[in-house]
Amino acid sequence: MNILIIINDAPYGTEKAYNALRLAMSLQKEHAGVEVNLFLLADAVTCALPNQKTPQGYYNIERMLKSVIKQGGQVKACGGCSQARGIAELPLLAGVQVSTMSQLTKGTVQADKVLTF
Repeated sequence: MNILIIINDAPYGTEKAYNALRLAMSLQKEHAGVEVNLFLLADAVTCALPNQKTPQGYYNIERMLKSVIKQGGQVKACGGCSQARGIAELPLLAGVQVSTMSQLTKGTVQADKVLTF
C-alpha cells in the first residue's frame, strides 16, 4: 500500500506536523509493507530545515523527519512554497527533495490513500 501524507502547517505552534510524523513513523514500524510518502506544503516546508533546537523533552520535527527518511520514507518539499517563504536557497535535511505541484499531483494519483494535516 502507498500512503501519501500532506503536511500544511509549520513545524511548531500547532501539533499537525508532529501528529502527521507520529502517524508516518507508526505506519513504518507496524506495517513494513506500507510505502510512506510525505509532501510538505505551505509553512510545512520549514519542517525540512536542519539544525532545529527544541527544549529538552520537547518533540523535534527534524529528528522525526530523519527517522521517516531512514526507514525508507520519501519526503518532498514544495519548491514554490519554499520560494514564497524565502528559504529556497537554504539547505534542507539530507533526503528531502525539492518538488513541484506536478509531482504532488502524480503522487496523489499513485497513492492508495491520501491524508492531510
